[in-house]
Amino acid sequence: MKSISSKITAAVSAIITWVAIGTISFHFLEDWTWIQALYYSVVTLTTVGYGDLVPTTDLSRLIAIIYIIFGVGIMLTSLGSISSSFLKNRRARIIRKRKK
Repeated sequence: MKSISSKITAAVSAIITWVAIGTISFHFLEDWTWIQALYYSVVTLTTVGYGDLVPTTDLSRLIAIIYIIFGVGIMLTSLGSISSSFLKNRRARIIRKRKK
């Protein structure tokens, strides 16, 4: 069984890796600056979607579709795993306090 810290590390690593993939992809596909590509990646994965940056080519749109479908799943799974780990840790501390 994975420890809590390794689950959190894996979840955070998955998020960082997916954001990095999006940032690199959109930097080159759309000729955006690194900051613009990072901003688009984060805004897209958090489902905020301000609409100030949008893919302009068919290839970029197809990549964005794939990025969004997998990315939202990765974000939800990772954030759920992080939340679950914190809650399990808190619950264990409460149980230990009650036993004292």
